[in-house]
Amino acid sequence: MELTRIKTECPYCNAVMRPVVAACDRCDVEIRGHFRTTQFSHLPSEDLEFLERYLLAGFSIKTLAEGSGLGYVAIRNRLDRIIKSYRCHLEDEEEKFAILKKLENGEMTSEEAAKAIERL
Repeated sequence: MELTRIKTECPYCNAVMRPVVAACDRCDVEIRGHFRTTQFSHLPSEDLEFLERYLLAGFSIKTLAEGSGLGYVAIRNRLDRIIKSYRCHLEDEEEKFAILKKLENGEMTSEEAAKAIERL
């Protein structure tokens, strides 16, 4: 069975979607719930595919350049952009956690927390 990679962004509002169903291809059992995702799941599909090619090239920009036709500078720039995006997402996640902690401790209202998270 060929698996199709799904987008992690909601087609309606562009928010990050989360997986809620796991299924067994052999016996068709399905489990619904909240599953752990990695920070990589928040990257666009194109960036994930690029990182997979980079991994398979042994994390060698030179090898990736030879196999892709892209130059060293183009690859380095793309890697730098992906790293920056990844770091920003991690910082946003940390900030969301801090906001939720303040909400839990009664240091902010739910409206304030919602607005603060929305600004991220």
